[in-house]
Amino acid sequence: MHGSIEMGTLYLDPNAFLQQNLTEAAVADPVIGGASVGHVHLQVGDIESAREFYVGRLGFDSTIEIAGQALFVSAGGYHHHMAMNTWNSRGAGPRQLALGLGRVAIEVPSLDDVGALTERMRHYGVAARDDGQTVSFDDPWANLIQVRAAR
Repeated sequence: MHGSIEMGTLYLDPNAFLQQNLTEAAVADPVIGGASVGHVHLQVGDIESAREFYVGRLGFDSTIEIAGQALFVSAGGYHHHMAMNTWNSRGAGPRQLALGLGRVAIEVPSLDDVGALTERMRHYGVAARDDGQTVSFDDPWANLIQVRAAR
């Protein structure tokens, strides 16, 4: 309300959701089932480091912050494309390989944007891997971030 975020915890039956929304064509797609996630929420160790990385280095705009608890970021004025919180992870370091998020894929408008991001990440000493189409790097919690130009 009035420019803030209203949150709740609602039960979602994942199997029912998939049955209602996943098509046969999507199931046949070997990459991600043809699905595209509108935004991602990450559990992080601290909000200051998240702000420094996602806003200061990666280049997102900060849209809303709940002091010391959550940060919402976006590009182009959207309410948020990504959010980070410490509700279950305050003080956490790099994540161990386990079930869960494998990578976050971000699309930017052009290859020039990918190149500019690659240079910016190198400027900040972030180890970036660049195959000419996609630049990949880890955030402070070892979440793999892959950025490529929109097709």
